[in-house]
Amino acid sequence: MVRPGEIMAEMTEDQLDPSLVAPARAPRIAHANPTHVVRFAVIHLIGLVGPFVVGTSAQSWALCIGLYIFHMFFVTAGYHRYFSHRTFNTSRAFQFVLAWFAQSTAQKGVIWWSRNHRHHHRFSDSPEDIHSPVQVGFFQSHVGWLFDETIQSEAKTVSDLERFPELRFLDKHWLLPPVLNGFLLWLGLGWEALISGFFLSMVLVWHGTFTINSLTHVWGNRRFETTDTSRNNPILALITLGEGWHNNHHHYMRSTRQGFAWYELDVTYLILRGLALLRIVRDLREPPAEVMAAARR
Repeated sequence: MVRPGEIMAEMTEDQLDPSLVAPARAPRIAHANPTHVVRFAVIHLIGLVGPFVVGTSAQSWALCIGLYIFHMFFVTAGYHRYFSHRTFNTSRAFQFVLAWFAQSTAQKGVIWWSRNHRHHHRFSDSPEDIHSPVQVGFFQSHVGWLFDETIQSEAKTVSDLERFPELRFLDKHWLLPPVLNGFLLWLGLGWEALISGFFLSMVLVWHGTFTINSLTHVWGNRRFETTDTSRNNPILALITLGEGWHNNHHHYMRSTRQGFAWYELDVTYLILRGLALLRIVRDLREPPAEVMAAARR
């Protein structure tokens, strides 16, 4: 039974009709949009060099760390576990909150991000995979995919998201959240907060997120025999609030929980459990008993 105002997780990537997926194309950095490349470079320059210009303080470092954790949660819970995999349900209002703060990291729109991630799971580590380090190397799997506007642009695999006009608006105007949030932060706390807090944390969130594409298919341990090279990595799980349990995720991607064993810390899942107690989210999907038993073994 769906409660009034709540969104059901209707579609997951493994329920999609293969005929809806766009024809495969070899992802190359040659397809990059120059505007995205310049913007990416400028934000790195501001985030990594700017703190030496405006200075840093204990407050700006605390802000940077706080924004890193805050935004990483919305990347993992929003972009990934909700919009890409629909592993839990929530209200339409909180769905918008998830989209807004995920896009505050400037990793493009939730529809674009989800379309490409669903494609990655369908063709993981095959020649069609858009960011497999096995197929396209470290650079393309780490950041090159983010620049390319052509990959999977024709795929019709996100109709569950496209039916919401507010998500289509955010996806089209994907820079609105980071620009507005950054402006409000500067207005309230000044240049040091903007540069040493906001921009530096954005760069760190980017590369923390990107390690899941570039490193968790080559570095770590394999608990489950999957058709790809996905691996579990506790270090990457720590810096991404639980996304590093990647072999678990590829084995059973419908689960909200990605740390299957008791010792596999999954901060995003724990936060979602707290939000479930507050009835902000609900219906968090768990791995089947046999999967959990295998993890315990």
